[in-house]
Amino acid sequence: MFSNASNFVHDVDKAFLIILGISLFFLVLLTTIMIVFVVKYNRKKNIKAVQIKDSSLLELTWTTIPMILVLFMFYVGWEGFLPMRKAPKDAMEVNVIGRMWKWTFEYSGNKQSDTLVLPINKSVKLNLISKDVIHGLFIPAFRVKEDVVPGKNNYTWFIPGEIGEFDLLCSAYCGVSHSYMSAIVKIVTNDYYVKWLAALPVKKVEDNNEGYKLLEKNGCFSCHSTDGVKLVGPSFKGLYGSSIEVLTDGTKRTIIVDDDYIKTSIFDPNKDIAVDYNQGIMKSYKGLIKEKDVPVINEYLKTIKDK
Repeated sequence: MFSNASNFVHDVDKAFLIILGISLFFLVLLTTIMIVFVVKYNRKKNIKAVQIKDSSLLELTWTTIPMILVLFMFYVGWEGFLPMRKAPKDAMEVNVIGRMWKWTFEYSGNKQSDTLVLPINKSVKLNLISKDVIHGLFIPAFRVKEDVVPGKNNYTWFIPGEIGEFDLLCSAYCGVSHSYMSAIVKIVTNDYYVKWLAALPVKKVEDNNEGYKLLEKNGCFSCHSTDGVKLVGPSFKGLYGSSIEVLTDGTKRTIIVDDDYIKTSIFDPNKDIAVDYNQGIMKSYKGLIKEKDVPVINEYLKTIKDK
């Protein structure tokens, strides 16, 4: 009846079915009583109303039984929730980075992947990190859902129990492309995982570039690619020094992407809007990026050639 996709499936499904069963029972019971009363005591039957004396036993009954049921449902949920917050000390750790609108998974050895690959039957602790806004890590098949909050150290853990591929989604509305923020969880054998991790390349050298770090820290790569692909904003590839069309106060004009344009785009992003892109999507980074950091960003952008 229950899936073995993770060690939490049984307890979560049990709590769900118990609460669902109790809810359906009372839905049918109360609906039936309501219909019976509507028919039996219909005004058209001219039944004369009489004063009914209160019953302490009846009042005590309909107060005690619901209270016991609610406490029972709370206990069932709490019993399943507690293990979710007690990750084993020997669990394998993976950093999960959420940003608008992409998931990135960091493994030991300074390695990254866009797919969460994990070995079967091994405890895994996911350290949840947000680079911008609140996201929600949600793996439906594993019955795992946890908030990914900027500035907060949060985590979740589980033991995969089935080999295969499973959906990983964002459960918190995080912006216009929220629905596209998904990834794949791939559960494999331990031997396959060891070989896959060994073959996974180390993070690019450019990741240690100060300009890259500033852009990565502020979530810029969520909206701007470095390979020419158009996302929410223009690609950084070949952008610096190029000629582009922008709308300034509703007037179209052609400009050269230079230091001043980059600075304006960072601190007053809605002044010059690149044609074919929407206004109001990018926020001002005043207070987040310092003016002294802009030249560092410009130097990095100059390295992303359009070749």
